[in-house]
Amino acid sequence: MRKFLRRYLPSHESITRNRWTGYLSVYLTHHNLWHLNRRSVAGGVAVGLFAGLVPGPVQILSSIFLSILFRVNLPVAAFTTLYTNPFTIVPLYALAYKLGTLVIGLNHQPNPDELTKLALPEMNWDNWYVAMFEWMVSLGKPLAVGLPLLAISLAIVGYFVVRIMWRVFVILAWRKRMVKNKRDR
Repeated sequence: MRKFLRRYLPSHESITRNRWTGYLSVYLTHHNLWHLNRRSVAGGVAVGLFAGLVPGPVQILSSIFLSILFRVNLPVAAFTTLYTNPFTIVPLYALAYKLGTLVIGLNHQPNPDELTKLALPEMNWDNWYVAMFEWMVSLGKPLAVGLPLLAISLAIVGYFVVRIMWRVFVILAWRKRMVKNKRDR
């Protein structure tokens, strides 16, 4: 797994020497921002899952900020935010809306006007950002409550899934090595 990730992730030196990110090198020196270990990668996935639900086009920037703040793997966090895209954002926000209605205690049956609010808004290439913003505002308090809850829930689940899967891969590699060593004797 490490070899696969190292092949595609930029190195620490290439980021700090880059002319666009060089001025940030003071903040980018912690080893956990770049090393691939179980804690750092799991934290990076958690940060990326959380930041992926940040409204607007600042998801990767917020994942970078949170990675520096919590000292978790920065490239993994930035890459993980890509789970939200034009195809997945509406179902995720609809799920957040439903979660918000459960938490707030709105148990009324939605009328047809409210159901149309949950549907994808009419968007064109020139107005997609405004249409998405107006759609989110129209969903109101349930979305404002459900979105952070969903982001935190995804981050917690993602963190523990990565930790468990990493451990499983390590155990399987140990067993494979033990079998190979027994055969070589």
